[in-house]
Amino acid sequence: MMNLSRNIERVPFRSIEKQLVASYCNSSPQTQTKQEEFRALNIRNVKDPFQTRRRLQKTAVFPPRADQMPVDQDWGSVWPGPRSFHPATVPLPVRQGFTEKGAPPPNKFNNAELMKIPNFLHLTPPVIKRQCEALKKFCTPWPKALDNEDKIQKNFPIEVISSDYCYSSPTIRDPMARIITVKFKLASLKLDDRARDKFLRLVGPRYNEENDTVTIVTDRCPLKKQNYDYAMYLVTALFHESKKVEPWEEMKSEADMEIYCWENNASKKNIEALFGCKSEEIPNAAEYSEAVSHYMNEGENDYTISKYGEAVKKLLKLQGTN
Repeated sequence: MMNLSRNIERVPFRSIEKQLVASYCNSSPQTQTKQEEFRALNIRNVKDPFQTRRRLQKTAVFPPRADQMPVDQDWGSVWPGPRSFHPATVPLPVRQGFTEKGAPPPNKFNNAELMKIPNFLHLTPPVIKRQCEALKKFCTPWPKALDNEDKIQKNFPIEVISSDYCYSSPTIRDPMARIITVKFKLASLKLDDRARDKFLRLVGPRYNEENDTVTIVTDRCPLKKQNYDYAMYLVTALFHESKKVEPWEEMKSEADMEIYCWENNASKKNIEALFGCKSEEIPNAAEYSEAVSHYMNEGENDYTISKYGEAVKKLLKLQGTN
């Protein structure tokens, strides 16, 4: 091993000053003039021996994650929720866009078209099943007694329909999501003939005679909950208003009725007087009353006249005669 020593000598400041004065006095006038001149500083040619050139370090680029994904991976952990499209995470050869001269659409890398539209890559069947299993603990079980459509219709007569939308904008509220549709069978209200007629006049074209369904659509309020409350108010108001009897309604006579009702007309009294019993006990009286009602309400045509003739023959037991 080699020992290196360093000698340090201390010199007084006065001796250094004397040496500088002596060297200045011994120098020639030309040398003094050159030393007194202003010298320009050339920065370009000055090279700092201690300054090293900065090296550019290249960042290592890892391969896409999609190339390392196993086939049996848990996709719900990779893509758990809605998000923008990421080409390095989706192990599918997705293409989107348009190119000229019949070339195939651009691939998923550097494709802005795939980032514009909302995707549903998180809604795969296994993920949906997992989410449904997680939500089951917050739901009540379906009643076992409601095992067919008739029982459901009897216990839950009102059907409420609403929609949710994926809306791409600064706000998450879609204006179409506020619309509420309420449907129910008119027979479930159990109204009498007078109240039923008044109810039909109030709802107007919202009643479908083919399936006996009333449909009410509300969309005037800005929120879904407000439209639902307004629809329930309309159903309640229509029900109570139809059952209410105004004083002027008591003055209504048979000639003022909008439709012909066989139960309230002289035809029923004549049949009962002819057979000497009530109409419920007369054979084929129900078919006769239906034929008379169609004849009076729909007017004279080939169908109503033929049905009326057949009902009269059955009522009077004259089927063998022409």
